[in-house]
Amino acid sequence: MNSTKIKPQTLKGFRDFLPETMIVRNYVKNILIEVFETFGFQPVETPTLEYASTLMGKYGEEADKLVYSFKDAGDRQVGLRYDLTVPTAKVLSIYQNQISLPFKRYQIQPVYRADKPQRGRYREFLQCDVDIFGPESPINDAEIIALTYTILEKLNFKKYSIRINSRQVLYQILDNAGIKNNQKSALQSLDKYQKIGEDGVKNDLISKDIDSTKIDKLFDYIKKAQPDDYLKSVFEKIKEFGVPKSAYIFDPTMIRGLDYYTSTIFETYVTEPKMGSITGGGRYDNLISSLGGPQTPAVGTTIGLDRIVDCILELNLLPELNKTTTKVLVANFGVETEKESINLLNQLRNNDIASTFYPTPDKIGKQIKYADSLSIPYVAMIGTDEIKNSLITLKNLKTTEQKLISLEELLKFLL
Repeated sequence: MNSTKIKPQTLKGFRDFLPETMIVRNYVKNILIEVFETFGFQPVETPTLEYASTLMGKYGEEADKLVYSFKDAGDRQVGLRYDLTVPTAKVLSIYQNQISLPFKRYQIQPVYRADKPQRGRYREFLQCDVDIFGPESPINDAEIIALTYTILEKLNFKKYSIRINSRQVLYQILDNAGIKNNQKSALQSLDKYQKIGEDGVKNDLISKDIDSTKIDKLFDYIKKAQPDDYLKSVFEKIKEFGVPKSAYIFDPTMIRGLDYYTSTIFETYVTEPKMGSITGGGRYDNLISSLGGPQTPAVGTTIGLDRIVDCILELNLLPELNKTTTKVLVANFGVETEKESINLLNQLRNNDIASTFYPTPDKIGKQIKYADSLSIPYVAMIGTDEIKNSLITLKNLKTTEQKLISLEELLKFLL
């Protein structure tokens, strides 16, 4: 028998989250859900595994390489979901007779990408999507922008920019510059603008055998680009939703790399720290029909929870959060008082006061130290004297003060 010990380790690009981190993540997620539902969106979930044919060919050549695809035990070619948009488009295709349009959905689930791990980029991460399916209207595009703005404000972001562009504007720029062939490849080069700048993009385009005169024309047209009529309508509606002009900008260099976008596209960047976009989305009017469903206009965005959490922690944007959701530890003094202690625990929980019971009658100092290590603010103690007087000893671990209190007073104090 092999007795070699296996060294436990986490796969590169994947992460373990301990309670203190999860509290921050849940804080952000709860704000997202609150805003999503305030804006009238409904929850949806889809499977972790899809048929590879559902996923492949929807994102673009470069992104398709990042899909985790393999054969399962039934010899089916399957893939881990790369994003939430394509699986939801599949849902719209399958359940088209059960879903009323317009359909506003939100979805919060992990996605998987065989990417090179780096700051703000992981192989498993939580995506938080909102989408509006049918009919095509600039109001829907603008509402997604307004929702994004609302979330960023609620999370205390101050220095950010929602950049807005259109694939139709970009295709017109390419046509005007004389770049008629391999337009998707040219856009992939332009998508690197934020990282490598104008000179870097020019060199990338030259490496693709695009004429230097056409490249110069491309940047000339980019510098004088204006929104088309549809995008002008979107900007007008954004104003009507009450989003201040300082929060968004037309940016003709912003691409969004995925192939399925058809017109409006948008991303949010923070000034600091530098880690790419923290939200991103756009309009994709052909995706559902490409999966066998009816022609259904759609627009939506992804809120990058992982990057947002990283930004919040680095910029110290968090309000003061408890390190635990548990408010009270009920101490254990042994069999003589166990029944009364568990009854107190039940009373606390029946009143929605998060509480836990120490499972063994260890020394009270050890139980208090345990509660303190978890940042539980209070310890409630019922010994034989407390039972005689129908009272509870409540210790405040922050101030170290303790007092005798009735159950009624305790509940009133903690609620």
